[in-house]
Order: sequence, then structure tokens, then C-alpha cells
Amino acid sequence: MNTYLIKAATIVNEGQKIVADVLIKDGLIAKIGQNLSAPDAQEINAEGQYLLPGMIDDQVHFREPGLTHKADIFTESMAAVAGGITSFMEMPNTVPNTLTQDLLADKYEIASQTSLANYSFYMGASNDNIDEVLKTDPKNVCGIKVFMGSSTGNMLVDNEKTLENIFSKAPILVATHCEDEATIRENLAKFKAEYGEDLTIDMHPLIRSAEACYKSSSLAVELAKTYQTRLHILHISTAKEITLFDNITALKDKKITAEACVHHLWFNDKDYASKGNFIKWNPAVKTEDDQKGVLKGILEDYIDVIATDHAPHTLAEKQQPYAQAPSGGPLVQHALPALLEMHLQGKISLEKIAEKTAHNLAICFDIEKRGFIREGYWADLVLVDLKDSWTVTKLNNFYKCGWSPFDGDTFQASITHTFVSGNLAYQNGKFTTDQIGKRLTFAR
Repeated sequence: MNTYLIKAATIVNEGQKIVADVLIKDGLIAKIGQNLSAPDAQEINAEGQYLLPGMIDDQVHFREPGLTHKADIFTESMAAVAGGITSFMEMPNTVPNTLTQDLLADKYEIASQTSLANYSFYMGASNDNIDEVLKTDPKNVCGIKVFMGSSTGNMLVDNEKTLENIFSKAPILVATHCEDEATIRENLAKFKAEYGEDLTIDMHPLIRSAEACYKSSSLAVELAKTYQTRLHILHISTAKEITLFDNITALKDKKITAEACVHHLWFNDKDYASKGNFIKWNPAVKTEDDQKGVLKGILEDYIDVIATDHAPHTLAEKQQPYAQAPSGGPLVQHALPALLEMHLQGKISLEKIAEKTAHNLAICFDIEKRGFIREGYWADLVLVDLKDSWTVTKLNNFYKCGWSPFDGDTFQASITHTFVSGNLAYQNGKFTTDQIGKRLTFAR
């Protein structure tokens, strides 16, 4: 493995910015200091650039196996490292759904051959696989995923006894998608009664409403408090849900944590007019007040981490009428640039970005030797230039689906280098594809 010396970078790490050199050797951060030298190292002049810990994305859908016409682990991990994401945790609603330990092992095997980023995969829960769920190894699997709202295949967990079983017995972090199914169905019936089949995208946040999110999230919190479950609620999309969380307890001691996603920070319901189905997600992009509330939750530490919920579909699938178009979109390449843009707009500090995209992920999931720029830790690093603007187009994205909800948007900052476990995986539009990322491990 190559040795690298990053010179004179402004390091953003653990609440501060310092100008220093970073020596990378044998995959690890060997030394951080001033005026370092290493005759055998490949030197990178980072003067005027910012070095952040690589983003750890705790929620992606890379579509392999079974849906590889949309995406696969190789293509989406490539897009991820181009966007400064060095590690990902992938969801179980592939085909077949990841509901057995054997199917979970199959995904790890694929990633071990093809993923350019570090990786972990969630074990999926259903109404009838509790025995398989309980076999999950806490030391090398990120968590158990529970869909408390409609999803692909046999993965809606709506049986009260099953939920109690999972929350009371889970040996590991439980991550939940929280939208109340009964509320959504009731809302959908009302809209269909009035509009027939002529539903439109602007109705999406009214059908998959704020109340549906709050009702489900509050149930998850109630169950977690009852059974002392380690609960992590994904993609908070409403201002009201912020009240369910705590910003006083130290993160390492929290039993209940929360995630926000970039699309709920960047878009609101006014954007449906121009973006249409390309910003159709579950949970839905909601009001400007919700958008502001989610950002406030991040800044005030009610929400602990920022992720993507990267979930690509083909252009043809998204161009169908609203009711037929699937929810989700590709985000891993553009999430960190969008957050950097928000920083340049004065909405969030670089220190807070590093905290919510790297440090806190390592703490929440007990990830070993990642998430911080520390000597002895794996060199998962991203170098960014805040003065190198570029416009998102179909020609410069790396998603297999070929489009982005940010198409046409201009970002002022660019990712220039991404290191994954010490490997220079991405540099100014070019990839090193002969080095594979490593499986994440957890100190549990």
C-alpha cells in the first residue's frame, strides 16, 4: 500500500481547525504534525484546502442483489467516494430481502470483491424472521433494520407482538423507518375519493403526512424506552419529531438517536413544482418550516447524524405519473458538496459537518478506528476545495441510473481527493479501482 503525505491542509476535526501535515502509512494515519517529511511518500500539496474525516453514510440502498438495473455496489460505491463518502451501511430491501443470515453473508461477499468504499450491511426484520434476527453478530454487522411503514417485499413490520419481540430482544442497534401505515392509507383513500387516479406530486407530503411520521416515531421511542432498546430513527423529516429526542445526554450515553438526510435539509415542498418526482422520497420532503426545524435539530444536537438515504431508480421509473413513480433518488456523490454549500451559505459550520457526518456515526455505531482524524486510526479522509465551483450534469455523475436531483445546480466546493482505509480511491475525477474497501467492525 502506498505512503502519502498531505502537506499544509486545514484539518477539520473534533470541533477545531488546525493547519498541519498528515502522514498515511499502511492504511493508517501514522502522524499528524508540522513540517513532516517522508522520503518514500507521495506528497499532496493541500495548502488552502480542507481535510475532513470521510463521511460515514448510515443509510444507503445500493440495489444489489436483484435490482442491479438501477445500481450495484461497485457503481454506487464509486459515486460515494467521488462524493467524499468513505464508508456506507446498506439496507436490506434488496431482492431477495436480506432476511436470513445466509443472504446477509452473500451481500458481504459481493462487497468484499467490488466495493471501493468501506462497507457494512443491515440485517432485515420482518413479521416472521425473529430467530434469524437474533443470530446477528453485533461485532461485524451495523444493525437491524425495521420498516415501520410500507416498503419493498415482506419487510413491513406492523405486528405489535413482533415489534415487542424485536425491541426487547435485539442484540444490536435497531434502525427504524417510521411512517404510520394506517395513517398513510387513510390519507391516500381521502385523496383518491376526491381526485380519483389523478394524484399529483404536491400531494405526496399530505398523503405521507407529518402526523404519520410523528405517530410512528413516537411509538418507536415508546417501545425503546420500555425495553431499553438501542434505537436509531432514520430520516427525520418534520419539526414536530425533534421533540422526541434529547440534546442533554452525551451521545455516547444515548439509547435513542436520530438521523436527518440531506434532501430534507436542501428541499421543501415548494420544490415539487420544478423537481417533480425527482424529489419524491419516503418520508416525503415537507414544508419550509419542517426543513428549518430539521436543520435546527441538527445544530442543537437533537438530531445526531446526517446521511443520504441514497435510493436510485431509473429515469424511466421516475418519469412515470406520480402514483406509479417509485420513491427515492441518488445522493451519495452530491451529499457532502450540498452540505459544504450550506456551510458557504452560513447555515452550518465545517466542524458541525464533520461531527454529524463522521464523528457521531463512529460514536453511534461504535465503529472501530474510524470517523476521526487521529493517529492510529484508518485513513478515511476527504480533501475539499471550497473555491472550485462546478455544475451537476448527467455527464459528471457516476450513478448507474445516470441522473441526480441536483442536476443543473452549481456547487462552489469540490471534492478533490478521497482516501479509503489509506488508499487514494479518488483524485480529481479519477478512481483507483484495484483496492477494495474494508468491512466495518464494531466495538460492542
